[in-house]
Amino acid sequence: MCQTSGVDESTPYQRMGGHRMFAELTERFYRGVADDPPLRALYPEQDLGPATERLRLFLEQYWGGPRTYQQVRGHPRLRIRHAPFAITPLMRDRWLSHMTTALDEVLDQPMPAADEVALRSYLVQAAQFLVNADDEAGSGTGPADGPASGASN
Repeated sequence: MCQTSGVDESTPYQRMGGHRMFAELTERFYRGVADDPPLRALYPEQDLGPATERLRLFLEQYWGGPRTYQQVRGHPRLRIRHAPFAITPLMRDRWLSHMTTALDEVLDQPMPAADEVALRSYLVQAAQFLVNADDEAGSGTGPADGPASGASN
């Protein structure tokens, strides 16, 4: 097994482009979020930098990269961390639109087709998993119960 910096090179993380790809993906994604007022309202922090880092760390760990997310934040507990926010089907679709656009932009160097399919499928499933309100019930205007760590992991 070949390893670089303690990361198995046979992981999806490495095949997908490693840190560079995930950093670029999350940066581009949050640029889209910043320009989407209804979705941006779900993020209570003024600066999206911390949310960008949390999502990057989460995705890197999920796909076999460094376990920094676990060391810094503990178990992901995605539903619990996102519970204070009205995540409606409309917010899910907005999130997926920005994430898909960001992914399309970073795939200037193709990753193995099976890994790309797995990543795109995961993003759709994860977004659906976090829906916790109906479009009528949630206005998408921010935290339901006061400040939290942000709508990102």
